[in-house]
Amino acid sequence: MDQDKEYVLKLAHANKVKFIRLWFTDILGFLKSFAITIEELEDALAEGVRFDGSTLLGFARDDEREMIALPDASTFRILPWRPREDSVARIFCDIHLTDMSPFEGDPRYVLKRNLTKAAEKGYTFYTGPEIEFFFFKNAHSTETLDTGGYFDLTPLDTASDYRRRAVLILEEMDIGVISSHHEAAYSQHEIDLRHEDALTMADNIMTFKLIAKEIGQLNGIHTSFMPKPITDQNGSGMHIHQSLFAGESNTFFDAAKPNFLSDIGRAYVAGLLRHCKEFFAISNQWVNSYKRLQYGFESPTHISWGLGNNTSLIRVPQCPKHKPNSQRVELRNPDPACNPYLLFSAILASGLKGIEEGYTLPEPFDMKPGTQQRESLGRQGIDPIPESLREALRHLEGSALMEDTLGPFIKNAFIQNKLMEIEKFNIHVTDFELKEYLPRL
Repeated sequence: MDQDKEYVLKLAHANKVKFIRLWFTDILGFLKSFAITIEELEDALAEGVRFDGSTLLGFARDDEREMIALPDASTFRILPWRPREDSVARIFCDIHLTDMSPFEGDPRYVLKRNLTKAAEKGYTFYTGPEIEFFFFKNAHSTETLDTGGYFDLTPLDTASDYRRRAVLILEEMDIGVISSHHEAAYSQHEIDLRHEDALTMADNIMTFKLIAKEIGQLNGIHTSFMPKPITDQNGSGMHIHQSLFAGESNTFFDAAKPNFLSDIGRAYVAGLLRHCKEFFAISNQWVNSYKRLQYGFESPTHISWGLGNNTSLIRVPQCPKHKPNSQRVELRNPDPACNPYLLFSAILASGLKGIEEGYTLPEPFDMKPGTQQRESLGRQGIDPIPESLREALRHLEGSALMEDTLGPFIKNAFIQNKLMEIEKFNIHVTDFELKEYLPRL
């Protein structure tokens, strides 16, 4: 047994761990888990644990598929909110077929495969998310805890203690936090995670979402990552800051270039712009996602990039010349209800395609104060983003790049799941229809 596995066994016994939750993520980005006892941990680390792998297929399950969950020893962490006596730990798993070959429907495997492709080109992919979410009084309504706004303090930010507790737990689990604050909408919050390599960050995002949900349950409230829960308030995004490093050098930085964005960085952004319609169903995968991406709610509506415009699809934050490692690009359309493993795979492949093909980046678009966004973008001929999940799925379905990136199995299973969702949505009679049409028709 290698050193990581021996260390995990010693750590588990030293902390009186009784149960270990084996975590993995399905195609839709839902965290799945089953538990083993400490007595089974050594065998699990060496040989994996058999389970029904059809749980990875989202809503489009058919018959049972026996697979093996093989724990990744480097992800072993004690869960701080569980009792210290007979404590509980978690460990992420890679999913294999019974012959121990990787399962092509495992989102974590998809990301690892794409990170290997980047590594073969000499790149390490780093990401840092700004994760927005809501605290509601219960899971059955959108009754808010406060009427606070952007960066408000007590008494308008009544859930600050819940947010603080989430940050403390994250740090106990070795997940770095840059900042946290009240967001623009009522009862909305944001926590920004410190950048990490993309695989670690995808694991961290899944852990973060569970921690936020646990904090809610422990305090009798509900945590929601729904993209647009309240009609007249901003929705929740998950802006992704990203950079490519070659060894210790940030390839996006060049002090001789405008805004210090290198030729590699410019080609990468051009790749995101050109292929964003193809990955939009991955970054914004729910019917509800497209209700967030509307005018007037600080979200992107067109395929543009800029330096300070918070409605651009991509923003290049200002980078101090003496801090080249902080140079990055920020993708603003994803929401926190997506699958981070598939998201990181899709955006990395798009950016690398831009670099490989030498895509040309258009001039940045930043509106002047008081300018009407819709008119300005229309006059400049800037394409709108997909307006619905069905439109985004058409772009995904026709994308050879996404098929190569995700693999045919994931791509087809994902589309099948999403078509089922659209069908269920289309037959549902909404409150809007009853209010608008029932009295008049």
